[in-house]
Amino acid sequence: MLAKANRITSADDYRVIVRRGAKVGGAHTVSYVRSRESGTDARFGFIVSKKVGGAVRRNLVRRRLKAVCHEALGDGISDVDVVVRALPSASLADWNEIRAEVLGALQRRRARSSAAAAQEKGE
Repeated sequence: MLAKANRITSADDYRVIVRRGAKVGGAHTVSYVRSRESGTDARFGFIVSKKVGGAVRRNLVRRRLKAVCHEALGDGISDVDVVVRALPSASLADWNEIRAEVLGALQRRRARSSAAAAQEKGE
C-alpha cells in the first residue's frame, strides 16, 4: 500500500495534473506526469472507471497499478505527481503488461526531464 505522503487525495490535484501534466499513452493506461519541486516525495493517483469492468475487476486493476507505483518508489522516483488512468483493455492485461507500460511512462518522463534540465544548463 502507498503511504499517505505518496497518494493524491484532492480532486483539485487530480484536475491540475490531468490538465497540465505530460500525457504518456499506452495500450492499457494513460499516465499524466507533472514535475514537483525538488526534494518532495512522488505522489500517485488512479482513475479506474466502470468501463474497465465490475467492482472486482476495477479493484484488481487498481491494486496492480498501486503495486507498480510502489515498486517505482523503491527505484528512487521522486519530485513528480502521477495520475494513471486505466483504459478498458486494462481489465484483460496481465501484470507484466501493466507494469511495463507504467514504468515505461515514468522512464520516458524522467528522460525528458533530464534532457530539459541539461538544455537549461547549456550542456
